[in-house]
Amino acid sequence: MGQFPWTRIEVGAAREADIRAAVRGTRELPSTAATSRLATSEDAAALTELFAFPEVNRWIYSLPRPLTEAAVAKYITSMKAARERGEGLLSLNFDEAGVLSGYSELCVWPQWGAGELAGAMRPDLQSKGQGGAGMITTFTWMFKTLGLDLICNTTASDNVRIQKLFQRTGFVHRGDIESQRPDGTIRQSQVWEIMRDDWLAGQAG
Repeated sequence: MGQFPWTRIEVGAAREADIRAAVRGTRELPSTAATSRLATSEDAAALTELFAFPEVNRWIYSLPRPLTEAAVAKYITSMKAARERGEGLLSLNFDEAGVLSGYSELCVWPQWGAGELAGAMRPDLQSKGQGGAGMITTFTWMFKTLGLDLICNTTASDNVRIQKLFQRTGFVHRGDIESQRPDGTIRQSQVWEIMRDDWLAGQAG
């Protein structure tokens, strides 16, 4: 296992407290969907259905495993606790009919001023540009609203589509690690990072 985030620069007690407060005060993450909100325990069944798609669970190592409704309910509870600590958020996206269309999971390391974004869309909505646009918008929000200095994301070693998006938007490939899934199995991963000033300068250009 490699350290994660890869780059670690302590931000100090005051900045850490501000970041935790910003996470706790968040009601939803940015989204290109019709509506979005934070997940609740009542969402376990719908979220289990979303996670069951191979096009979703293939790429994301942090999903509950095995993928049962009970495990997903526990996952939602753990993400609520993470928000209360100022260390994580779980936001759900819905289409015009009110059906779950995707999700975003944010992991934050306030002491390092760093965060990681994971998420997926329903298979029928993938490969249409919406997911990439939403990811870019959320990265900007993480820097501007949460006050992070660094985004450190992993991707499966064979997820070429996301790797190309990182390359296009200025992320730097830091190295390779083994990501451990909740059931203890391992996924070979790449680590990509970008600092706030580099991201904002790239988006302004």
